[in-house]
Amino acid sequence: MKPKKLNKGDKVAIVSLSRGILGMSFCKHQLELALKRLDEMDLVPVIMPNALENMDYLAEHPEARAADLKQAFMDPEIKAILCAIGGDDTYKTIPYLIEDEEFKEAVINNPKIFTGFSDTTNNHLLLNRLGLSTFYGPSILNDIAELDNEMLPYTKEYFDKFFKEESSFEITSSPVWYEERTSFGEDELGKPRPSHKEEHGYETLNGSGVVTGKLYGGCLESIYDDLTGSRYGDEAEVYKKYGIFPTEEEWKEKILFLETSEEQPTPEDLEKMLMELKGNNILGLVRGIIVGKPQNEAHYDEYKEVYKRVFSDLDTPVLFNLNFGHAYPRCILPYDAETTVDYDNKRVIINTPIFEKEKNNVKVK
Repeated sequence: MKPKKLNKGDKVAIVSLSRGILGMSFCKHQLELALKRLDEMDLVPVIMPNALENMDYLAEHPEARAADLKQAFMDPEIKAILCAIGGDDTYKTIPYLIEDEEFKEAVINNPKIFTGFSDTTNNHLLLNRLGLSTFYGPSILNDIAELDNEMLPYTKEYFDKFFKEESSFEITSSPVWYEERTSFGEDELGKPRPSHKEEHGYETLNGSGVVTGKLYGGCLESIYDDLTGSRYGDEAEVYKKYGIFPTEEEWKEKILFLETSEEQPTPEDLEKMLMELKGNNILGLVRGIIVGKPQNEAHYDEYKEVYKRVFSDLDTPVLFNLNFGHAYPRCILPYDAETTVDYDNKRVIINTPIFEKEKNNVKVK
């Protein structure tokens, strides 16, 4: 199921599905900036009832977070859902949603744009299991509320694709990358991030050739936790109970995208996580891999060596250093979109329209 593109005047929901910091006083200037930017895009932001609750309340009440997502899907006037930020426990919302027939029917009957990254991986994978194509992409605090005088140009270029009907588009390498801020205080308003010329571009670390498949993936730490239950203990049980991950046959259709978080895991931890995916035969089943740029280029060369080592006995091709996930700037990756990755010429092309069209009142997918 594909959502429809955005139009001027559309309502967009703001949800806090993971870490509940959007309503905290120290984020007030960021929230105001995000609302101003959305207004400048001629969008009408609708803050869901629990999105501005404090951190402790949202941490203790995953059912409140789930209720906001349900309400956003059930409201036919809302055309997109924007996540506030990531976190570490949004998997806890899954039982409240997947056992709710009204929610599942709303997703099917009111497909709409859903965007976010990091721990939002869990929301994406749930919605993907329900059949909706979502977008691993910008969030409110990280992107819409960029403290400089405007959104980062590359990020804005891909966010603007939510307003366009394109038959296909290419995900190109940004000529510039940016460091994460060390402070997000009000005194940072109008200040640019430290930036660097992109020196590497896309790098093929394993395999060769041209592969076409369906995009699927997210933050590696989240996927690892969901496979092992390493963070909270019951993530793996939730995923197994509700059959969230693809079946073996479904994995064979996928191009897997992976990226690492702001925690900048050590090369040893990266290898441990990749080996878990390898042990589950995921890395050997998928058609190809694309890997996000590490934030701040931390462990850049070491990560490359880890990928080369883990994939040395696999034919699965690996393209490294794409602009998605925790590194700035970031593109959008549409789940289940038919995508071609040319590992020889280092190109990534979304082959089909990512939105549903309407022609003469007849829906065309």
